[in-house]
Amino acid sequence: MSFTVDILTIFPEMFDAVLDASLTGKARKKGLIAVHAHNLRRWTEDRHQTTDDYPYGGGAGMVMKVEPFHRAVTDLKQADPRPCRVILMTPQGALFDHATAERLSKEERLVILCGRYEGYDERVRLLADEEISLGDYVLTGGELAAMVVVDAVTRLVPGVVGDEASTRHDSHAHGLLEHPHYTRPAEYEGMRVPDILLEGHHAKIEAWRRRESIIRTARRRPDLLAGADLTDNERVLAERIVRGEERT
Repeated sequence: MSFTVDILTIFPEMFDAVLDASLTGKARKKGLIAVHAHNLRRWTEDRHQTTDDYPYGGGAGMVMKVEPFHRAVTDLKQADPRPCRVILMTPQGALFDHATAERLSKEERLVILCGRYEGYDERVRLLADEEISLGDYVLTGGELAAMVVVDAVTRLVPGVVGDEASTRHDSHAHGLLEHPHYTRPAEYEGMRVPDILLEGHHAKIEAWRRRESIIRTARRRPDLLAGADLTDNERVLAERIVRGEERT
């Protein structure tokens, strides 16, 4: 069976355009991945299909109820016996990064829970295997964050990206930002492509790309260098750039 993602949300229509477009849409049509956005209201039991309620103890905002999430997760697990990982989208979660995307792409199934309003009943957290955040800010709901996770994860599923070598050189794939890219024309408005890229010497090109990747990371995201796989000479270069001692 294909890699499967089930998303629980009260706004499933938000996902239509995203899931049908680009690589995700093509991969779904090919059967490489299956992504479904489910309306959480299907798992309510009152005539108003209520998914939220006032918080105990008072306070502003509404809180997402535990019952619909519990029923939905239980039903989804029973419908497909394969192991699945349940993810809660929340600004209180661990920061989402490339390593997390790679790890999740190796799962058979994901179930993603999207909250709204003031947040979740704390008991919803007990349904999740992990909590994920995109960053230190708050969105109106978990749907946009879930879309980012689905896009980042599914593109790493084998076969989704036509040239899988391209994902191996992504920014953050090896703890470094990606090197610069150029295409035709070789010169435009006085801006010229580096000569080394036009010479066809692949070993020199790879060495240039590696160096540029280190330089770019040192200048833009020096915080990444501590976890990057660098040789001693490369680390010296990076440290000199961070200190402003290296002119490139």
